[in-house]
Amino acid sequence: MQTSQAETPSPADKKSKAKRPIIDCDIHQISGLEEIKPYLPRHYREMVEAYGPAYPGGMHFNGGVGGRMADAYPEEGGRAGSDLALMQRQHLDRYNVAYGILTGEGYGMQATINYDYAAATCSAINDYTIEHWLSRDSRLRGSVMIPKQEPRLAAKEIDRVGGRADMVQVIVCNGATLPYGNRYYDPIYEACVRHNLPFTIHVGLEGEGINSPPTGAGYVTNYIETRCARPSTMAAHLASFIFEGTFERFPTLRVVLQEAGVLWLAPLLWKMDQEWKGLRVQTPWVRKRPSEYFREHVRVTTQPIDETPNRALFDALLDSIHADETLMYCSDYPHWDYDSPKQALPRLADALADRVYYDNAAELYGLPTREKEAKG
Repeated sequence: MQTSQAETPSPADKKSKAKRPIIDCDIHQISGLEEIKPYLPRHYREMVEAYGPAYPGGMHFNGGVGGRMADAYPEEGGRAGSDLALMQRQHLDRYNVAYGILTGEGYGMQATINYDYAAATCSAINDYTIEHWLSRDSRLRGSVMIPKQEPRLAAKEIDRVGGRADMVQVIVCNGATLPYGNRYYDPIYEACVRHNLPFTIHVGLEGEGINSPPTGAGYVTNYIETRCARPSTMAAHLASFIFEGTFERFPTLRVVLQEAGVLWLAPLLWKMDQEWKGLRVQTPWVRKRPSEYFREHVRVTTQPIDETPNRALFDALLDSIHADETLMYCSDYPHWDYDSPKQALPRLADALADRVYYDNAAELYGLPTREKEAKG
């Protein structure tokens, strides 16, 4: 269900465009150091120019060209995800993407111990995104990048730009020093609630910098190992949110699990419900079954969707996670495993497709309804 590059347009694409508007919850615009440097305070600009970025690194991607779709690189030069006009032609216009949520590129600043530098970098990314992306296409919405390793500074950045109508969520990497349900992060959730912004966990930076190892067994060698381990890290965050009582402390908080797969959530929810029955005396503040908290507070994005041995199992697992309420489409454009709306999922019933490709995200992000968008 993955494709390394955009497909050749066909008459079926045009028919699809006329039929259903789409909300894409994960588009990676370039927001690298060269782009954001003018937005950094002078002393950080000089430091970067003299000594480099000093961000924790990452593992080698194993697909595409430099981890990106080969045809997403502008013909005149530049990096994939740097050209709005190309993004519009390849993805937004072609697939009738009514709204695209920008999620940035590279979260290295969220794994450094230099908190002030991380905060300055996040502010620069946010300002650059607002000026160079959100102001140029009304379909685009932004994610507030925060220095999540220092919650007070993170909350300050949310308060600075989180009140904008074009900023629709707060975003962090999957790699962390502590599971995200820990009360250490409460200032972030207080700010999210103040501005009615979901808290989105995007895969990446597991085991990098100050972040914890990517697996319970320790560090891994290859990108494929990291990729296979990401659901376990995301599962730890989800269990932490539920059993630490985060959703009881913040009953309006919404959390998005992004780009770690989907169907593994079904047995995890069964496991958490089962364990809660026997051990809930340890966590009396968890008043509902874990699966109920998931259904009420958590959303998950499609990319990369898990492939099952048969369609019956796929449908059963979708039903187990209440996909009609919790699942949202994302493309991961322009990464090597980009999922176009045509190839992201097997054919769904129209009602479920409407929910996954538009309605669930519209409700979460406060965007116009599908019916209103189709008329407008």
